[in-house]
Amino acid sequence: MNKKLWTLLAVLIAFMLVLGACNNDEESSGSNTEGTTEPAKTEEDKDKEEDKEEEPAAEEGTSEFSQKVEHEGDAIDGGILKVALGTDTPFEGIFSLVLYQNGVDADILDYASNSIFSVDGDFLIDDRGIATLEADPNTNKATIKIREGVKWSDGEPLKIEDVMLPYLIIGHPDYQGIRYDGDFKNIIGAEEYNAGTADTISGLKKVDETTLEISFKKLSPAIYSGGDGLWSSAEPSHILKDIPVGQLLESDPVRKNPLSLGAFKFEKIIPGESVQFVKNEHYFKGEPKLDGVLLKVVPSSSISKALETGEYHMTAGSLPATKYAEVKDFKNASVLVQPELSYSYLGFKLGKFDTKTKLSTMDPNAKMANLNLRMAMGYALDVESVNEAYYDNLRTRATGLIPPAFASFYDDTLEGLKYDPAKAEQLLDEAGYKDIDGDGFRETPEGEKLEINYAGMSGDVTAEEMAAYWIQNWRDVGLKVVLTSGRLIEMNSFYDKVEADDPEIDIYMGAWGTGTNPSPLGLYGKDSAFNYSRFTSPELDELLAAIDSPDAFDSAKRAQAFRDFQVYMSEQVPVIPTQFRSAIYVVNKAVKNYDVTYGTDFGLHELQLVSEEPLK
Repeated sequence: MNKKLWTLLAVLIAFMLVLGACNNDEESSGSNTEGTTEPAKTEEDKDKEEDKEEEPAAEEGTSEFSQKVEHEGDAIDGGILKVALGTDTPFEGIFSLVLYQNGVDADILDYASNSIFSVDGDFLIDDRGIATLEADPNTNKATIKIREGVKWSDGEPLKIEDVMLPYLIIGHPDYQGIRYDGDFKNIIGAEEYNAGTADTISGLKKVDETTLEISFKKLSPAIYSGGDGLWSSAEPSHILKDIPVGQLLESDPVRKNPLSLGAFKFEKIIPGESVQFVKNEHYFKGEPKLDGVLLKVVPSSSISKALETGEYHMTAGSLPATKYAEVKDFKNASVLVQPELSYSYLGFKLGKFDTKTKLSTMDPNAKMANLNLRMAMGYALDVESVNEAYYDNLRTRATGLIPPAFASFYDDTLEGLKYDPAKAEQLLDEAGYKDIDGDGFRETPEGEKLEINYAGMSGDVTAEEMAAYWIQNWRDVGLKVVLTSGRLIEMNSFYDKVEADDPEIDIYMGAWGTGTNPSPLGLYGKDSAFNYSRFTSPELDELLAAIDSPDAFDSAKRAQAFRDFQVYMSEQVPVIPTQFRSAIYVVNKAVKNYDVTYGTDFGLHELQLVSEEPLK
């Protein structure tokens, strides 16, 4: 074990002794407070590198850091894929892409998807899907054209009305979902339709039986990432047209017998417990090789054991990296690792969000306004040891605000603020943060006591341990950092406090999932409520605008605009990216082939088994 890991271990042992003493005190005083906290269920857990000798995945499938696998053995005809659906509560069972609201239902829908677009390795819409897209920035119009001969799982042909219907559902005044947003209002006529002053969305125009034209208020390159108000799935108008929009959520076509354009179709649903799929013989890419798929709910605490004992072939969606230690040595399965479209970060409170103007405003007197102080806090963080100790290096030091999975937009020349406590101390000294009274903590340049309030989200013991380690890292360079409210904060309360610019928060640890559209405007724009640091500047406004400008329809110019944004933010340091993240997939060796590479041509219809039952 290297020196940094010994240091980490020593700090965490000391922390756990203190925690244990606190718990004993609570018990002796008659308190009912639990000694540990159950992990908070976050979207990170849903949304959905040590040097080891690797064998070629195509031959053995044992490479722990591969993204695809082909196991040994001859494929059988048909078979049922058994899938563990990891959740600690019954699934809601809302099987419509315009209505569902949680990641578990999304994992189920993956097997019977009504998506019409395919995307490439940069998550940009290409021409391999059910529909193609052409956008004209000069007219602010987009044209969607569907393939001829595509059928729903009941044999009914896909019509252009089926592509139009999601817009008419989402924009309807009685819509019960969560997808009527600022992007959707970009469609001409959407706001009037939603207000009930128009019978339809004027910006939707049926050109012919296979072509839809959509008029937008503005168009940006984000439309090719599914942005600007574009919708990426269809709904069966021949089934839903006579159901009032306000009644769709509880209707049979959504809850009991939804149709599919995907590789499989629903056969039997036991609410909250399981879903049985059979192959969709009408699938546009060809008849699937499996007979079907069976998904069953499995508690997150026992999902690893269920995979190890051969109850299931795989999980629905990915597992969080924290499960890696439990599954990495399975003899009956391979572990695939996929970079996530997300990053963790340290945020600095630099201003407020004005609820009247809906704009962020900088505070030049904010405690964290000093650039050297912010940079020093980044250099002080020993992210590498945490990644090794807790994540088996399935998380890596983040260097910028665009995840590496966006290969065309990620700037691989940025080094980030690597662990360098000596550099941190130098920056603090230069800025005038010095220990004047000899108590081991630095005062402000004005000679006042400096105490930095840190907000973190509660979870399991790991969350407590990492928070303690970060605080020790900062203590090592002379910064006194204390937990806001004296403890980590429950998820909902955490976001309430961060969003409200609680004065007790100076810094906070957060994470963003970017989705397939990497444009940072919604996270760092001056009018974005999600710009939690409240950092703004005319330069940043220009950089964000350039990413989604008409000029950026030129892919090279957009890539450069992304790089310019990343460089600027690394210089200004309103937030410090800390970790790029990975998800893991456990695939039983009874599964012949699987691929989680972004932009792959591999599809669920190509899945095969080498034995009917999972290997034990």
